[in-house]
Amino acid sequence: MFIDRARIMVASGDGGNGMSSFRREKYVPRGGPSGGDGGKGGDVVLVATSQVNTLVDFRYRRVFRAERGEHGKSSNKFGKNAQDLLIQVPCGTVVMTDDGTTLLADLLHDGQRYVVAKGGRGGRGNAKFSTSANRAPTFSENGEPGQELWIRLELKVLADVGLIGYPSVGKSSLIRKVSAAKPEVAAYHFTTLSPVLGVVRLHDEYEFVMADIPGLIEGASQGVGLGHNFLRHIERTKLLVHVVDVAATEGRDPVEDVDIINTELSLYSEQLTHKKQLIAANKTDVLTDASVLARFTDAMAQKGLTVYPISTLTGEGIPTLLEAIHEELLVLAQVVEETEPTVEPIVYDEVPVPDFAVSRTDDAAFVLSGARIEKLVAMTRFDDEQSLLRFQKIWRHMELDRLLQEHGIKEGDTVRIGGIEFEYKE
Repeated sequence: MFIDRARIMVASGDGGNGMSSFRREKYVPRGGPSGGDGGKGGDVVLVATSQVNTLVDFRYRRVFRAERGEHGKSSNKFGKNAQDLLIQVPCGTVVMTDDGTTLLADLLHDGQRYVVAKGGRGGRGNAKFSTSANRAPTFSENGEPGQELWIRLELKVLADVGLIGYPSVGKSSLIRKVSAAKPEVAAYHFTTLSPVLGVVRLHDEYEFVMADIPGLIEGASQGVGLGHNFLRHIERTKLLVHVVDVAATEGRDPVEDVDIINTELSLYSEQLTHKKQLIAANKTDVLTDASVLARFTDAMAQKGLTVYPISTLTGEGIPTLLEAIHEELLVLAQVVEETEPTVEPIVYDEVPVPDFAVSRTDDAAFVLSGARIEKLVAMTRFDDEQSLLRFQKIWRHMELDRLLQEHGIKEGDTVRIGGIEFEYKE
């Protein structure tokens, strides 16, 4: 089963809590603080691999959670860091935010990694808060919460050659003829409902990957037929082979077929118009008038396209087409080598968000949000007096009183931060 889209939820591990403890040894009077730090929570990491070629696994499992870090211990013993959660995805996977508006990562190469959710750091034990002014701190930190988010995965197949063209022009028959791939072949449109990859070997020393892209029709760039589902797969191919029914067995004009499909490609992405394209004029075995092929070849020559007559039924012309594909791929490889000596992983930073934001709820409470303040609240132990005093000091340093006053807060109003509720006092 070929699945090329998935929506999953990932959650990194929380950091372990710091420990609050003191040394109690027989011959050590007034033993100092000895609480150790908590361990770091596990990251959620997407790893591209060539061993997987579909997103089908995400159809059955949609939630991925990393483990939390171990809590700190007494005698200054740190908690263990949790192991990262590795999620394998096919090479060519695009990682998007849940709303589909922001590109997070483009995992092209085998072994390429992207940390999609970072584990929370471990909370500090009370030993870390010992100072000359406070030699016996009683408080420690809770572990930092991990990140939790929904993401979208889209697979764009990685192939050297993409077969494009109207339905039932012989794309599936061609890939069956030249590779071990066995797509369904039948006398009706849209027999192929998902991209099919096949490895083509020439002279036992050269091979390339060919993709049979499901049939395109007029309006594909607007989603007609299977358009939007598979047009994106063409973006990854190095070379396009446009298969045409030159015999017009279904009553369409082959020249018009080429124009319509190329128009749909340009409407979908201007980048596709710059890809090298060869024309495979199929079904020559049923041609009764040789002048038809000659007129079609002349029409394509005026567009700068080279025609290779073939018959997927008899095999005639296919070796010549494969040699032409081979030569074009060698040229394209040389161009890439000259213009792109190194390939850097494509990873996109998250969109920056404001430090703090204030909103109102239906019950007139003030909701204060922002990564820094939410993290501070989650890591503070409010049942400890010293920890509470530290929280108030940091609150003043962040100038949150002024921010809330600008939004009209008054004595006695309710403030909510990350699930914790406070009563505001001047």
